[in-house]
Amino acid sequence: MNDFERCLNNRKIIRIKPNKEIIDKEIQDAEYDLNKAEESLKRGDAKWASIQAYYSMFHSVKAFVLEKGYRERSHYCLLVALKELYGKTGEMDKEHIENFEICMDIRHEADYGMTYDKDSAMMCIKASRKLLKKSKNILNK
Repeated sequence: MNDFERCLNNRKIIRIKPNKEIIDKEIQDAEYDLNKAEESLKRGDAKWASIQAYYSMFHSVKAFVLEKGYRERSHYCLLVALKELYGKTGEMDKEHIENFEICMDIRHEADYGMTYDKDSAMMCIKASRKLLKKSKNILNK
């Protein structure tokens, strides 16, 4: 059993009917969090910028997974779903998937390890911006 099947069996990923309104809301939330991350970084708050940039990516990825008819109930299983539904099919560049995973770790360290810096925040903001652009191009067709 692979990680995706394990997430399905544990109900950390569930099948749903895709809903355009919910997908659009996720994209709006991704855009909102990215804007807030950029504002936080301008104020010199690398911790919040890192967290907000990750959540921007989280909402973009969630929109992709919702589009395929799944909903996550775990950050880790959202990553697993992205890899399974988009990485294996080649619909998502490896770079986006790796950046999401890296920013997931950066957010975790900022939140729980109290470890964060400007460079990591900037990296996550840049990655979030690229992923949001991709999500708008793909999901708004």
